Amino acid sequence: MAELGVISKLSVSRTLEELRAQRVTFFTGVPDSLLKDICAYMTDTLEEDQHIIAANEGAAVALAAGHYLGTGELPLVYLQNSGLGNTINPLLSLADPEVYGIPMILLIGWRGEPGRRDEPQHMKQGRVMVPLLHALEIPHQTLSTEEHLATDQIAEACKTALEKGTPYALLVRAGSFEKYELDTHSDNPYHLTREEAIGLILEGIGDEAVVVATTGKASREVFEYRVTTGAGHHRDFLTVGSMGHCSQIALGIGLRQPERTIYCLDGDGSVLMHMGSLAVIGAEGGTNYKHIVLNNGSHESVGGQPTVGFALDLLAIAKGCGYRYAARASTEVEVKEEIERLASVEGPALLEIRVSQGSRKDLGRPTKSPLENRDDLMEWLIS
Repeated sequence: MAELGVISKLSVSRTLEELRAQRVTFFTGVPDSLLKDICAYMTDTLEEDQHIIAANEGAAVALAAGHYLGTGELPLVYLQNSGLGNTINPLLSLADPEVYGIPMILLIGWRGEPGRRDEPQHMKQGRVMVPLLHALEIPHQTLSTEEHLATDQIAEACKTALEKGTPYALLVRAGSFEKYELDTHSDNPYHLTREEAIGLILEGIGDEAVVVATTGKASREVFEYRVTTGAGHHRDFLTVGSMGHCSQIALGIGLRQPERTIYCLDGDGSVLMHMGSLAVIGAEGGTNYKHIVLNNGSHESVGGQPTVGFALDLLAIAKGCGYRYAARASTEVEVKEEIERLASVEGPALLEIRVSQGSRKDLGRPTKSPLENRDDLMEWLIS
């Protein structure tokens, strides 16, 4: 038992050992801040063929299904509950016991758990998560932080998943795992920070451009730049959730505001999550569409686990999808030159800026609500 007033925490090493003892032989998913410690431990200790960070949560479910079909062995999919929506199609039409009956463990970080303060999008997701799992008819329980109870829960989950051919969800509360720092870092030789790059972008695009920023620290850095410069927030849409969708939000605005230049500030993890959107932008995006990808090769906001961002030729992909212009920059001089050039070229155009990992420890959060953000932007766009 934990001491009075002390919250017990699960050992990441023993938790992984227990999962493997229960015949879980493959791990995949999208990193989550509540799961960052055990995800980091997986990244450091598992062989490459045992652990794959997926492009999105639905793809992770499909990858896990393929592992089971090829081995008969149990996989685990980890995710933040905000990614549960991406899993619904393959969970119901692939893994469900009434379809192919694919057993797997879902390790879900419970952001926005009722009774805990969190960001608005997480509060809603946290409130509806358990009813959603009930509606999906997925057996589930909340993982205890008492080691012996958690061991029993893992054993029950794995046994049920295998016997009934079903996904089984283990819900993880904030602070459940002991701290573990990632040792394996992607090879990142770049020195320009994302925040510095954002400052150069916003300084260079002028006061009439619309900015749509991806979820996570990029949106927070846009907000703080506007505070520092006293420029106001009415030009910006800060995508607090909906990872992978900021480029389509920007496209939707751009198609209805053809006289305004639209700058989408995206991230490598976000682009990878729904890369098919690039083809739609290439086909439908107007000359006013400018797509900037801030690529640091990692899921930084949720623990720093690597993406395959540096392994991709985003310029070739963009050109192949129909973008009229594509370029790359990684230094202050290059960024300034390319932002100036981006303003004059016809879109859809893409600029990849390779940046370092990391952010200020005192980086704040927007003080305006999403509804206030929406109203300020729409008043400026439509008035």
